[in-house]
Amino acid sequence: MRTISLASVLVTAALALTACGGAGQPAASPGKSVILITPNPVGTNSFLQLSVKGAEAAAKEIGASFKLYESKDPTSIAQNLDAAVRAKPTVIVGVSFSFDDLFATVPKQQPGQQFLQVDSCAKEQAPNLTCVSFKEHEAAYLAGVEAGLLSESGKLGVVAALDSPFVHRWIDPFFAGAKSVKPSVTGTPLYVGGNNPFSDPARAKSQAQTLTGQGVDIVAAAASAGNQGVFEAASASGAKAFGVDVNQCAQSAGTIIDNVLKHVDVAELAAIKDIAAGKAGGVKVYGLKEGGVGVNALDDDLASSGCTVASNPDVVTKVKQVRDDIVAGRITVTDPLAG
Repeated sequence: MRTISLASVLVTAALALTACGGAGQPAASPGKSVILITPNPVGTNSFLQLSVKGAEAAAKEIGASFKLYESKDPTSIAQNLDAAVRAKPTVIVGVSFSFDDLFATVPKQQPGQQFLQVDSCAKEQAPNLTCVSFKEHEAAYLAGVEAGLLSESGKLGVVAALDSPFVHRWIDPFFAGAKSVKPSVTGTPLYVGGNNPFSDPARAKSQAQTLTGQGVDIVAAAASAGNQGVFEAASASGAKAFGVDVNQCAQSAGTIIDNVLKHVDVAELAAIKDIAAGKAGGVKVYGLKEGGVGVNALDDDLASSGCTVASNPDVVTKVKQVRDDIVAGRITVTDPLAG
């Protein structure tokens, strides 16, 4: 999956390369500017859509121009980053762990340029690199509580993009939350994999069909742009599903119980504004306590959300109680990334 080491070489060597997916070779802006680089095409990927929304909103608030560079592989990520550095914007935003290796080196080579990494952070963090990350595992645990209370078969599944520690933040806590309210439940994860793990609805649907064929009656989708395939398989079999990142309940009416929400746009907006104001560096982590993650069951507009959990007020009450316990430290959700 990750051949970023090749990309690291390309960043330092390919000084003449142009941006892939951007609107031509950018020129340095005389005013403020924000450049966002995605690891994959945005398309129907709700997480990347949120990152674009946040960066655009931030650019507007600080009076900056905005450019989006969409990548398709590690090589084009490196090319886009090189072009962004030469454009000298107010801040360069890189989204996801795909930038871990690049942002461990490039910010040190460009000390006068501000960088923001969203949803991960390079291990060797330079002073001019700001990071925003999330406690997705806390929200996944809440979704698991809902699943445990609502499952009739006692068999749960997750269709995830990859079998990696980061992606397990949506898997292990989901099953743990379910077991906390119904110890007898079983959980089975299956993975999309392949050449396009985050954008393959067909493979995601096939994996969901395998799960429902085994008697799983609730499938959590953690396959990014492949989630629609999971919803289709769940709907066809009479099973229920969970979405991620944003409210996806309208994508399959009556099928989606709730969503593991991550307010990427809000956190990104705040970080870009801080950087523009001269408050750069460090890592800001958003969990349930900070309002950076959650589920629709916690929202005031649940009744109009289209999520089926709205018709189960007892489940909503339990979820709110568990949320309060996590925030107060009475429940600790194990983070798969912590080893």
